Amino acid sequence: MEATSFTDDELEQMLTLSRESLLSSFDLCSKPQVPEWLEAPGCCFVTLSRQGRLRGCIGTLEPIRSLGRDLIENARNSAYSDPRFSSLERDELGDLEVEVSVLTPSRQISVDTEAELLAELQPGVDGVIVEEDGCRATFLPTVWEQLPEPQEFIAALRTKAGLSPFAWSDRMRWYRYETQHVKGRLLVNG
Repeated sequence: MEATSFTDDELEQMLTLSRESLLSSFDLCSKPQVPEWLEAPGCCFVTLSRQGRLRGCIGTLEPIRSLGRDLIENARNSAYSDPRFSSLERDELGDLEVEVSVLTPSRQISVDTEAELLAELQPGVDGVIVEEDGCRATFLPTVWEQLPEPQEFIAALRTKAGLSPFAWSDRMRWYRYETQHVKGRLLVNG
């Protein structure tokens, strides 16, 4: 699978852009400007955590806009539009951690059985998407930290998609992708 190839410095710039997007939504910095090198199409997820607990996570699985714009929009949507959480409040900013995951293009995993799927997966490396009859969900590769067993990972992913956790169907489609990621504190000044 082709890997993303961003340098550590480029990943830090993406993290900074996401941080600025959040801070500007609270009028704590000026509106972020997308660097020219981030104008190419791309897709990412922005994950917010407080005290080690998920606080919001929104992303895109296909490149629908520039990677820079995706970073800005997904940072704001993680703060305000994740349906699992209320909107982020200003008093939560001080202990917020921001993580950016940039995705490679997804590729279908051609399997006929769950056993084949489980044998194909690379725990800790693969992000996985499941689709069936209009239901769709994904887990980023970092989710393997909480769900290290492939069978448990796949059952939880099906549940997230609104499917039965242990059902197998010929209509299910499975995809994998990889990410490069970076995380850090929000760094609120003031």
